[in-house]
Amino acid sequence: MAAGTNMPLGTPPSARAQTNAEALRDIRPPVEIPNGWLWAMGIFAGLILAAALFWLYRYWRKKGNERPAIPAIPAHVRARQKLEEALRIIEQPMPFCTLVSDTTRMYLEERFNFHAPDRTTEEFLHELRSTDLLTPDQKDSLGDFLQQCDLVKFAKYEPTQAELRNLHGSAVRLIEETEPVETVNESLNAK
Repeated sequence: MAAGTNMPLGTPPSARAQTNAEALRDIRPPVEIPNGWLWAMGIFAGLILAAALFWLYRYWRKKGNERPAIPAIPAHVRARQKLEEALRIIEQPMPFCTLVSDTTRMYLEERFNFHAPDRTTEEFLHELRSTDLLTPDQKDSLGDFLQQCDLVKFAKYEPTQAELRNLHGSAVRLIEETEPVETVNESLNAK
């Protein structure tokens, strides 16, 4: 082998020169290092573009999903509807009393902001005594109503259908007496 090359000794000098020329290459030009601020500005611009596209997408979706607002059903109307539904199960005293009692309690919570549904009857009646939102007669009637419902729900009392209809009538009467005044005036004007 010739010194300094991987070629056998009998290789002509022109072949060795060609091999050495291939082994030696010219120096490459310097590599340009990108500016760090240029990268940061590009990323920032991309984020702004992505945020703008996201906002436009949400705006377009919201605009396409807009429906006319459905007017909310007033508490007294919803309570009357539930009380009418309760008449369908009047033959079953316990579910009937539960539905009538819960409907009345929910109505009072929505109408007067009482915390009726999540309290015992005693707690609720105690809170009721300290308010001026109901008349003394309404408070007494409501107390009797709730206690009669509790007898059926918890003491397994079996009332007659006449007693159940009286309970239903008490609930309807309370709702009629306590519904907002504007509603009463509007219904009189509509007739």
